[in-house]
Amino acid sequence: MFFRYGAMNSGKSIEILKVAHNYEEQHKNVIILTSAVDDRSGVGVISSRIGLERPAKAIDDETNIFDLVSKLDPHAYCVLIDEAQFLKKHHVFECARVVDELHIPVMAFGLKNDFRNELFEGSKYLLTYADKIEEMKTICWFCAKKATMNLRVHDGKPVYEGEQIMIGGNEAYFPVCRHHYYFPPKRLKA
Repeated sequence: MFFRYGAMNSGKSIEILKVAHNYEEQHKNVIILTSAVDDRSGVGVISSRIGLERPAKAIDDETNIFDLVSKLDPHAYCVLIDEAQFLKKHHVFECARVVDELHIPVMAFGLKNDFRNELFEGSKYLLTYADKIEEMKTICWFCAKKATMNLRVHDGKPVYEGEQIMIGGNEAYFPVCRHHYYFPPKRLKA
């Protein structure tokens, strides 16, 4: 099981689309999943900021990923999961079963930490159980340093408290370095 994480705008969704394309170009079946929580482009759609998108099977809290993969294609070459931060603990265990029992690699992509710099549930368990963990890098919205945090904004001001999950893109979140997380510019604009 692989977990590739990065801040907002680090190219996670486009990477999934690229990996899927590379497998399928070789006539190898892949299963593409995404969280039902992220409905910006519609439930069950992986969409990149550069305009590419494709359908995926939506995972909700009740989904059993092992059973779903077994039903869809127990001989798939790979399972790709977007928005993996929204997975629940049981989902991560089910992904491990896909790897260990069905011998299908699972590649999960998502955020590591939320706007409060706390781990998402899915990220926490992927960091614990993944066989390989890689960071996807991007730069701070306000300088040239590496972005490691996600700054939530509302009405041009930083937000540090609130519900963990609020779906949004560049209008609501900026990838930032630690300095700009704590000391953002006075007025924040996308």
